[in-house]
Amino acid sequence: METREGSGRSVSCPHLARLAVGPVAGVAGCVAALLVALSGRYGYHRDELYDLAAGRHLAWGYPDQPPLVALLARLLSLVAPGSVVVLRLPSALAVAAVVVLAALLTRELGGRRAAQTLAAASMAVAPLLLGAGHLLSTTTYDLLAWALLLWLVVRVLRTGDQRLLVVCGGVAGIGLLNKDLVAFLIAALVVGIAVAGPRRILASRWLWTGGAVTAVVWAPYLVWQARHGWPQWQVGRAVSAGSSGSSEPRALFLPVQLGLISLFLAPIWIGGLVRLFRDPALRWCRALGWAYALLAVVFLALGGKPYYLGGFFPVLLAAGAQPTVEWVRRRPRLRRTMLGAALVVSATSSAVVTLPVVPLGTLHRTPIVSVNYDTGETIAWPTYVREIAGVFRQLPARQQASAALVTRNYGEAGAIDRYGPALGLPAAFSGHNGYWYWGPPPATADTIVAIGFARDVLERSFADVRLGTRLDNHLRIANDEQGAPVWVCSQPRGSWPALWPRFRSLG
Repeated sequence: METREGSGRSVSCPHLARLAVGPVAGVAGCVAALLVALSGRYGYHRDELYDLAAGRHLAWGYPDQPPLVALLARLLSLVAPGSVVVLRLPSALAVAAVVVLAALLTRELGGRRAAQTLAAASMAVAPLLLGAGHLLSTTTYDLLAWALLLWLVVRVLRTGDQRLLVVCGGVAGIGLLNKDLVAFLIAALVVGIAVAGPRRILASRWLWTGGAVTAVVWAPYLVWQARHGWPQWQVGRAVSAGSSGSSEPRALFLPVQLGLISLFLAPIWIGGLVRLFRDPALRWCRALGWAYALLAVVFLALGGKPYYLGGFFPVLLAAGAQPTVEWVRRRPRLRRTMLGAALVVSATSSAVVTLPVVPLGTLHRTPIVSVNYDTGETIAWPTYVREIAGVFRQLPARQQASAALVTRNYGEAGAIDRYGPALGLPAAFSGHNGYWYWGPPPATADTIVAIGFARDVLERSFADVRLGTRLDNHLRIANDEQGAPVWVCSQPRGSWPALWPRFRSLG
């Protein structure tokens, strides 16, 4: 046993096993190296193109996200303009850190070296983590924020050192500048502690100090949202209604959880969840089990995406890793082979589905795009912009001088802004999410090239609407832009201040 000083009194803590530094560092390093090596294949994701655009319009908030990723995109684009590898480098490091935190959590929950390695490896081969680590995304840093916050909370619960709650407040505040989901985690942890204890934490001055730190860090984003009418609520309702490409029906919310780590490794984290509720040795952190259960109910009720619970998996794997190791040791020859095969199969299938492993020319022969929506959204943006440029160049010179490009979604607009200047295209306009706040086309724009809209939507604003082309990636890949119409619209039915509200879209 060891004693630690916290909040003015000694607290008894179980002795921790040695950290498996070498194996855990090796697993984390391999994941990061793999992600960096493959980061330049295919191309930008539509969200990355949007984040690059948001980075050129820095603000304390956007209708669909806080400012952190846009700021990061701005900084990385300044370091290496146009480099998708550099843009994604911090994501690779972030998921490597999540792998390490899974091992650290296992150690906090009594896991020895083999269990720490197992938890790290299980986290490393998860399709959730590999997919997030391949892109610059709010999800990537949300996973890191949850894992780090949960590790700190577990240390508070184990050691009684409530001073760490101030650090928790800082981590939570920064996490909230990346994604609002951290607020749900905080609320669930508070409820879990109220249900399962130790309830004295709820009266701690360190908790309230940490909460104040969180509020101060998060405040500028909240002020931005308030000044703009809380558009995040509208985006959230649209996502709940299924507007996002990665949304799933409510009926699939719980089944999809089984595949986020891997169907073959799901027994480890399921066993960990059961252990949090039933093992007397983990009675001190039972609040975590209640927090997970509450979040599952809340996200299911609100129509959240299945991966919203992904940040909790490092804890669940940590709780299940040591019992799994002990299970293997009871019949080592057979069960070690089974566990090894599960890890290898999980790693292989996860990499193929979430990373750009398959050559683009043969991707259409696989079900990858239908299984992993995000893969399709990293394909053919330069091709699409060249086709848009072809329609734009067909306009008479006089029309080109005043024409504007207006897109249905931020991916199309972001692609034009990224690849269009080299083709002589003007900046894009869009009513989708953040682009809406960056303004309408100039008053002189009496002709537009409109991308992705239904014809009847445009005919309400323009007297003359004709089809210029339909986008074709020439790869036979059915992503969101394949077959999208490109229209030439003229003779507007009003001024842009009057027309622009019709183009607004949140979701």
